[in-house]
Amino acid sequence: MSKPAKPSHFIQEIIDEDMRTNRYGGRVHTRFPPEPNGYLHIGHVKAICLDFDMAAINGGLCNLRFDDTNPVKEEDEYVQAIIEDVRWLGYDWGDRLYYASDYFEQMYEYALVLIKKGLAYVCDLSPEEIREYRGTLTEPGRNSPYRDRSVEENLDLFQRMRAGEFPDGSRVLRAKIDMASPNMNMRDPVMYRILHATHHRTGDKWCIYPMYDYAHPISDALEGITHSLCTLEFEDHRPLYDWFLEKLEFPSPPKQIEFARLNVSHTITSKRRLRQLIESGHVEGWDDPRMPTIRGMRRRGYTPEALKDFCNRVGVAKNNSIIDYALLEQCVREDLNKTAQRVMAVLKPLKVVITNYPEGQVEELETENNPEDPNAGTRRIPFSRVIYIERDDFMEDPPRKFYRLAPGREVRLKSAYIIRCEEVIKDPKTGEIIELHCTYAPQTRSGSDTGGRKVRSTIHWVCADHALEAVIRLYGPLFLTRDPEEGGDFMVNLNPHSLEILTGCLVEPSLAEAKPGDRFQFLRQGYFCIDSGAKEGELLFNRIVPLKDEWAKLKERRADRH
Repeated sequence: MSKPAKPSHFIQEIIDEDMRTNRYGGRVHTRFPPEPNGYLHIGHVKAICLDFDMAAINGGLCNLRFDDTNPVKEEDEYVQAIIEDVRWLGYDWGDRLYYASDYFEQMYEYALVLIKKGLAYVCDLSPEEIREYRGTLTEPGRNSPYRDRSVEENLDLFQRMRAGEFPDGSRVLRAKIDMASPNMNMRDPVMYRILHATHHRTGDKWCIYPMYDYAHPISDALEGITHSLCTLEFEDHRPLYDWFLEKLEFPSPPKQIEFARLNVSHTITSKRRLRQLIESGHVEGWDDPRMPTIRGMRRRGYTPEALKDFCNRVGVAKNNSIIDYALLEQCVREDLNKTAQRVMAVLKPLKVVITNYPEGQVEELETENNPEDPNAGTRRIPFSRVIYIERDDFMEDPPRKFYRLAPGREVRLKSAYIIRCEEVIKDPKTGEIIELHCTYAPQTRSGSDTGGRKVRSTIHWVCADHALEAVIRLYGPLFLTRDPEEGGDFMVNLNPHSLEILTGCLVEPSLAEAKPGDRFQFLRQGYFCIDSGAKEGELLFNRIVPLKDEWAKLKERRADRH
């Protein structure tokens, strides 16, 4: 992977200053520390890119480390999925794959050090009582009645906690800092809790587990991390991060730096909310192409290059904001425009009989694969007497600025001939248009003389005898509102048009060999890919993005709803 360009934002400025002062001996070492309790989403993409790119830009290293400190919610399934997703984005951590659980023994020993220094104590308050004693933003907290236990008693109780003598929730180990601190995180935070639960890596070896705020700085320090990049919600946790490292006397401790998280409009990234969508049946699962998970975006057909470009355009800021989903779709469009093969597909077919074309004749026409790529070459497509066009490309009584096919009008068929509509055939019972009879001008074959004809529109088509049937899923945003949680209940803002399934669609025969994950531009329709769940020989397409921004239509639907 090529080295990213050096950015100009505040994190790079901090690193530049640390390099200038030789704070870490010229080293830059970052880490991406996901919790293995769910699937990664679009917000994680920004963190992944920032962690790995900042290391690469500055000649450093980046670790992948799983923060597996809560066995109740963590599974190996998530570990493997996260590894796969980060690799799919194009990043590599070499031999630096770590787990917080790698350091459980060392963390325990460090906890003993803090107890011996009089900086940690075993507390018997219940979780509810701890919250009550903590105070509020405007009122200081109260000391726990167990705060002044002797070092010897604390050591004994903590060792017995590890030995499994006490039930879940009966005791915790807390740091002894300041119950009057204006920062709630410094009011004697919990370091360890009792959990008799099987861990996905350590099994039943442990029944006490460290809290994130304790495990995180120690893991960073043990791995030699220099710059620990976190999202803004951890800004108030930084004094605690520094406190643990200072009291444990780590030399050259890492520096925590916070940046704005990636919030995208019409999207939620809360794992709890996403799980609700799945359990209520509004989406198929974590890899539903409408989901903001990396797995969902991969299945939909988004490319890693587009996601990384999106994160680069959003940039790195100190204040949270909401980025328009339209920008993400534009990045996908621009990437696919350079790489996706152009093909013809008719989503809502209308039969056309070219009455003056010889019956039984089939000719091979040449068309380009991608005009944006000079090396993409050309392919052959069949043409015969009966073809299908898009139903929306014909109107019996067109408005003034409709330039496609209509009675007595001419259009060019892409890479083929100019045709003229001579007759409209309708169902005698319903009056529905079922067929058009047209004539073609043989001398107007694509690339030939048009015979003086001037047409204002070129439309796509497929050959009836050679077209393949396909199912096409059109995806829209999951939510109608920019902030789905406005008003409190995000479910009321669901977009009822987020999925439309089209059957009986027809695509050109070159797609017979398409494989799951292959991406194409359907001319005049959008970008599509074969669904990863398609069976062998099944043409099941997901629309990745339309050719043009369709967010105006979403606003109209929202207005109609109100």
